[in-house]
Amino acid sequence: MDPAIVLFGLGIGLLVGMTGMGGGSLMTPLLILIFGTNPSTAIGTDIFYSAITKMFGSWRHLKLGTVNLELVRWLAFGSVPAAVAGVALISLVEQQVSEDRLNELLYAVLGGTLLMVGIITLTRALILRSLIDERERFDVEKRHKVAAVVIGATTGFVIGITSAGSGTVIAILLIAVYRLSPKKVVGTDIVHAAVLLSAAAIAHWVGGNIDFGLAGNILVGSIPGVIIGASLSGKAPQGLIRVALGLVLIGSGVVTILKGDPNVWPIAAGIAAIGLGGVLYAPHYMNKRRLRQLEQDDAQVEAMARTLPVD
Repeated sequence: MDPAIVLFGLGIGLLVGMTGMGGGSLMTPLLILIFGTNPSTAIGTDIFYSAITKMFGSWRHLKLGTVNLELVRWLAFGSVPAAVAGVALISLVEQQVSEDRLNELLYAVLGGTLLMVGIITLTRALILRSLIDERERFDVEKRHKVAAVVIGATTGFVIGITSAGSGTVIAILLIAVYRLSPKKVVGTDIVHAAVLLSAAAIAHWVGGNIDFGLAGNILVGSIPGVIIGASLSGKAPQGLIRVALGLVLIGSGVVTILKGDPNVWPIAAGIAAIGLGGVLYAPHYMNKRRLRQLEQDDAQVEAMARTLPVD
């Protein structure tokens, strides 16, 4: 048993339990940069340990009643097949290029993704909270279901490749798109992540990308950490934690980028920014379009009323 890995697992478990964020985004770069783990093994092992950790967190949040299960289901319809496709892509590339070249590509993609996740986390902590009116519950309509499937598919593919974002990115989207309150965001995010990461972990297991001994060391610390963190989720200084997490993710992204292909990471960061930006903007665009249509319908009704003869 490695005490350092157990301690890192405990700290990240606490963070995941309190905020729903930081598991894959932090553990993968830690395994690569500090413990020297092969990138593909670090990603697979991280996804496997995260799946188990978030199962325990899910149990706690379900007991606390902080989960929107209908939203979890629609997110999973998009994320599970997309995550498996992302893992399959890694296996396909691994067959076509050398191990060193694969590592360069994974460093670049992971670094670019971490950079964008860090920026988005800071945006959430410093800007979104003051701009969005949060709500405890809402009726899940057709447009919410479509948005959930798109969000799940977009983020699931990235998570399958890099392991980053299962908590951070989806939590931000749950606030920006659905305006959920913090405790509902954390609970819904963790339960969905448990489903998503379980599917991705099975795919990585088949691909031979999991170090079970390493995962066991992490779990010794992360399981009690996430249970304690879930109990503290309503009391933790969420804003301060998110600012610190955003800064750490940006730093991890920059360091990881330096180990990867310099021509690939800007592409990965750009695609992540465009994709996430599109998902964030789409609901606002649809709402504006619906309001314009309602205004046009009202104008037509008024025009018809003016043309009708008065009895």
